[in-house]
Amino acid sequence: MQFGICAAVESAGDLKAAGADFVEENVQALLQGEVDDAQWNGLQRLRGAALPVLAANALLPGGLKIVGPSLDLQGLRKYVSCVFRRAKLAGIKILVFGSAAARNVPEGFNHQAAREQIVEFLNMATPLAAEQGITLVAEPLSRRESNIINSVSEAMFYVKRVNHPNFRCLVDSYHFWVDDDSLEDLKLAMPWIAHVHVADKGGRLAPGEGGTSDYKPFFRVMKQAEYPGAISVEAMEFIDFKNTAPRVISFLKRAWQEA
Repeated sequence: MQFGICAAVESAGDLKAAGADFVEENVQALLQGEVDDAQWNGLQRLRGAALPVLAANALLPGGLKIVGPSLDLQGLRKYVSCVFRRAKLAGIKILVFGSAAARNVPEGFNHQAAREQIVEFLNMATPLAAEQGITLVAEPLSRRESNIINSVSEAMFYVKRVNHPNFRCLVDSYHFWVDDDSLEDLKLAMPWIAHVHVADKGGRLAPGEGGTSDYKPFFRVMKQAEYPGAISVEAMEFIDFKNTAPRVISFLKRAWQEA
C-alpha cells in the first residue's frame, strides 16, 4: 500500500524521509487552471521533487459554479481542459472532485436540477480527463461542508450514472465518520473506489495524533476488496512534517497491517 500526505510539493524531501510514498497537491495551488500558460510555474515547482505527485485535490475554484443559475459549461470546459493538460505534464493521475463551494446547491434552487447539472458537468469533463490519462474521483463531503454528495452511496449515484472508467469514487475517513456513513455501503462501492483520504474524526487531526478514530475496520474493508489504490493523509493543522509525519506514516502502516 502506498501512503502519501496532502502538502505542497516543496515538502517532498521531508515527507520522503518520514516514509511517505507520494505527495498529494492542490489543483488551485499547483495546476492553476485560471492562470495563463505564460504565468504558470507548476512544472518549475515540480522539478527535482523528492517524491512523485500522484494526486491533486480541490478540482474547482469556489467561484466557478457547476450548480445553480450561473452555470457556464463552456467556461468550465476551458478551465478543466487546462487543468487536465497540466496534470498530465505534471505526472498526476488522480484529480479529486470535492470542491464544496463550486458544487453546493444555492438556497431555493431545485435539488434535482442541481443533480442533473453535476451529471452534465461530469459527462463533459470525464472524457476530457480520459484523453489526458486522468481519473476523476468524486469525494463525499460531510454535511458540515457541503449540501450535496454527502455519502459514499450518493457519490456512487454519479459514478454509475456517468458510467465511465475515468470517473470513480473517493472515500475520506473524516467525512465518512462525521456523517456516520456505512461500512456496508463502502463494501458495495469498493470496486469503484480509486483514492482514499484519511484523518481522525476528532478535529480532523492527522491519524494517531490525538483523534478518536479506529482505522482497522475501515482498512479491513479495503484489504478484503484488495483495494489497489493509494491512501493520502488530508488533515488540518498538519504543519510540522519533520517531526509529525514519521509518526503518522508509521501509525497508518501499523493499522493497515493489523486490519
